[in-house]
Amino acid sequence: MKHSLLCSTALIASLTSSFVFSASCPEILNGKQRLLNSNEEIELCEEFQGKTLLIVNTASQCGFTPQFEQLEQLHQTYKDEGFTVVGFPSNDFRQDRGSEEQSAKICYLDYGVTFPMMARASLSGPDANPVFAEIQQQAGIKPKWNFYKFLVSKEGKVIATFPSSTSPTSSTLKNAIEQQL
Repeated sequence: MKHSLLCSTALIASLTSSFVFSASCPEILNGKQRLLNSNEEIELCEEFQGKTLLIVNTASQCGFTPQFEQLEQLHQTYKDEGFTVVGFPSNDFRQDRGSEEQSAKICYLDYGVTFPMMARASLSGPDANPVFAEIQQQAGIKPKWNFYKFLVSKEGKVIATFPSSTSPTSSTLKNAIEQQL
């Protein structure tokens, strides 16, 4: 009886802590994502909760692909202040063809990206990545092309969107980030 009571108490405590953890996690960060060209998955809430994020849909064969360099500059500038760039490669606009290995080479070797890059995913429709489904729900907008940028507050709310043509190092984008830090 005593053992049964202890097991029941442990189970209730475990369930309660799981519920509290998931209840405190913003919807945009619920779930796991696989890293680009890897079998490793990360728990988004554990990794990014309480940080200001710039979520970017990327493509390795696009005219905007050189923005990886500026995104990395932005990441390096603000990473110690609770900011992270998170890239989500997508072939929705047919600009990220080939293997994930090729996309990873372009990101990591050609442009020196150190910020987290997730596995290739769809941005909209029934197979949309859950992060982008939540972005669309919150912001009422879906990316119209590659390198759309979504600024997400520490509370997990989309607070600003920037089109592909907005340079990651533009004063407009930097000012928006600085206001969140």
